[in-house]
Amino acid sequence: MKAVLVLAVCAAAVALGQVQLRPQAQSAAPAADPIVVSTAHPRLFLRPARLRLLRRERERTSLRWEQFETLMAGGAAMPEPGFAGALYYQVAGDKPAGRKAIAWALGPDADLRQMALVYDWCQDLLSDAERQNFAARLSRRMTDSAADAGMAAARSRALAAVALFDDFPDTPPRELERLIHQWWDGKIAPALKDGRHIVSRDDAYALYELLHAIQDNVKLDLRESNPRFFKEYPIEHLLSYYPAAYQAPENDYFIGAESKPGEPDLRLAALSRAAELAMVAYDANAAETQVLQGWLMHDKYLMRSAFGTPYEFLWANPYQPGLSYYHVPLVFYAPEFGRLFIRSDWEDSAEWFGHFDGVMQSFGDGRVTAIDPQRPPSQMDLTEAVICFGKTSGKFQVNLEEAQPVFIVGLDPKRVYQVEVDDEEMAEFAADPTGILELDDVPSGKPVGVRIK
Repeated sequence: MKAVLVLAVCAAAVALGQVQLRPQAQSAAPAADPIVVSTAHPRLFLRPARLRLLRRERERTSLRWEQFETLMAGGAAMPEPGFAGALYYQVAGDKPAGRKAIAWALGPDADLRQMALVYDWCQDLLSDAERQNFAARLSRRMTDSAADAGMAAARSRALAAVALFDDFPDTPPRELERLIHQWWDGKIAPALKDGRHIVSRDDAYALYELLHAIQDNVKLDLRESNPRFFKEYPIEHLLSYYPAAYQAPENDYFIGAESKPGEPDLRLAALSRAAELAMVAYDANAAETQVLQGWLMHDKYLMRSAFGTPYEFLWANPYQPGLSYYHVPLVFYAPEFGRLFIRSDWEDSAEWFGHFDGVMQSFGDGRVTAIDPQRPPSQMDLTEAVICFGKTSGKFQVNLEEAQPVFIVGLDPKRVYQVEVDDEEMAEFAADPTGILELDDVPSGKPVGVRIK
């Protein structure tokens, strides 16, 4: 991927190429090595440092804690009652909240992810008989979902296996072995290596819950299977937002690009922000997540809904320094995956272009416009880059004020083209897997002709 971020902080340049993955984490373990969980409850997300931070937030009556406490103490209907109640119990020591979470998790409406969190976070409220009953149910639900290979289902099984690791000698270790070596190493990692972007934008939160659970308890950093992809992932996530904020009654949201745009799904918008908070918590020292932290720390986007508040409280760290996202390049291009996102600037009024998941879209004047590849516009100038549409013509004229990339889209995937720029000698360029061709050395300061065949 070609997005390169250079940040100046206190006159010192921070290069993205020097991103540090956690030194204690290993790359994927050989299949023969046993998967072992030796951490104490609570294991999932609430490791000692995180739990201390959250309890200090309660002592300081921070804005995020006050919002969470107001909802919980006021008896608000929480969309995820197991998650919210168990978290409130861990931070406030409120036993009735913990007992309510347990009762809900043992009821008919509980999902596997919340069951795992309640089992892990409310361990000391369970009697021996309750623990055995709860563990049996959790194990059965984990096994029943084994055929679902989606990111969210795999995440939930991982959480259950980690929570249950001490309770059964075979099932949890076997499930973790299967998830890490067969599903991740055998499916996800090879797909990303082959240029198949199988981790959808809407999977981001489930992905980072999975990464946290495995890193914290198995000491494996699954990102090591493709460091380049994960190094760029936070920036792709940031650039793939439509520019204008959506004003909801509780707070403002940014809406992630969708291949079939419609009315904003605020639940997905909340999980998108939660994913970014979890990215910062996972690797707070990387330059990419430091600019993400700068993006996140604006109070008008702080989640205040009953659904979003527990996520905001769990993951946000307002004491973590961030860098201004204005340093982030406005062009993100991943030729391996054929994904391109461009903004004209960082204002809410910016123009935007997205080429992803088999669609092309533009954004301007507060609305999304689908671009028909058979009837595209002639050219788009987004200040930071120029987009030409190959279906319209094989000849273009561009007039760049300064050096900036020119992208020709709508070409035949992986086809080699002859390109002539400014009457210079023809040169060969190959389109990427989705038909994008980048020209990054077009002369500026004058009209320039480009011919492609």
